[in-house]
Amino acid sequence: MSQYDVAVIGGGIIGLATAWQISERDPGRKIVLLEKESSLAYHQTGRNSGVIHSGVYYKPGSLRAKNCREGKVALEAFCTEHGVAWNQTGKVIVATKEDQFTALDNILSRGQQNGVKCEIIAQDRLKELEPHTAGIRAIHVPEAGIVDYPGVCTKLGEILKTRGAELRFNSRVVKIRQATDAVTLVTPDGAVEANQVVNCTGLHSDRMARMSGQAMKEKIVPFRGEYYTLVPEAEHLCQSLIYPVPDPEFPFLGVHFTRMIEGGVECGPNAVLALAREGYSWGQINPRDLFESRTYPGFLRRARRYGKTGAGEIWRSVSKAAFVRALQKLVPEIRSEHLVAAPAGVRAQVLASEGKLVDDFLVLRKDRVLNVCNAPSPAATACLNIGKHIVGELGI
Repeated sequence: MSQYDVAVIGGGIIGLATAWQISERDPGRKIVLLEKESSLAYHQTGRNSGVIHSGVYYKPGSLRAKNCREGKVALEAFCTEHGVAWNQTGKVIVATKEDQFTALDNILSRGQQNGVKCEIIAQDRLKELEPHTAGIRAIHVPEAGIVDYPGVCTKLGEILKTRGAELRFNSRVVKIRQATDAVTLVTPDGAVEANQVVNCTGLHSDRMARMSGQAMKEKIVPFRGEYYTLVPEAEHLCQSLIYPVPDPEFPFLGVHFTRMIEGGVECGPNAVLALAREGYSWGQINPRDLFESRTYPGFLRRARRYGKTGAGEIWRSVSKAAFVRALQKLVPEIRSEHLVAAPAGVRAQVLASEGKLVDDFLVLRKDRVLNVCNAPSPAATACLNIGKHIVGELGI
């Protein structure tokens, strides 16, 4: 049986950043990273829109706010040092109606408390930045940007291998056995023993946590986000990042426009219940996943309360015209012929049993296993700082 100091489960950006931070803190540690797919960043990270978040939305003092601000600086420095593509594009959060002004002011207050450089701008300044938007007032966040997150993962993996860490692909963990002095991870290609384990499995993190013996009432309910990209002749309609004023009850809803680091403009997402934890289309159905979501009291309570909102998201999924109308609230010149379907992503959203979103990072320890059970946006932006926090929790 292979033996290690630390085993990290999950080859997304949080798992990689955690392993990298361990190697930074103690280069002599023997590390293994287990990934069930054949490559890194296969799921959430590889389907990320690529935004470097500034921290403008998050509750002051929360882990999300702290990790976003510190993680953004660390991420940009890492990318600059290692030649990973990134760019500071700026961002506008756009109010299209006067009744959104109070919410805009609240976001501004949060951002400023979090140390974000942001300001309210009037329509004339907004038109200078984004000539085609329908906004009448906005928050300008000049420090927001975009990055190649899969590129970050590739570089982290390369560095880890040069430092002697082992990256094992096609290594799905099917059982976790905890003993007083070690943890055994059982995979189809053999068992791995480690002094400590970090669970960074994203869409499956709650199940992996329970496998470790962690008591959890909360569950992950997967929501698919569907996107379009603009055809080249329509890309001039977006210069940077254009976001709507978010609904506090649904902070991950609201279609927006994003300049991509590889070129082009992405539009979306909507958010519909995925029929599988890795359900990137309506045709991908996992009966176990679907049954678990549809019978979970937390989902049922939220669905009863917000059924109309959910129906609207489903309608935008099946009707391109409805999706276009949502985009036109921000950029009226958008037409159906400007949009080409793009790959979807699935968000691992933890719901509490009473139906509330768990909207902050959730890290739980069960003996020798540290479970990263909820890592909502801005997890990718904050990845290096989250990894640093986890290393502290490990006592390394």
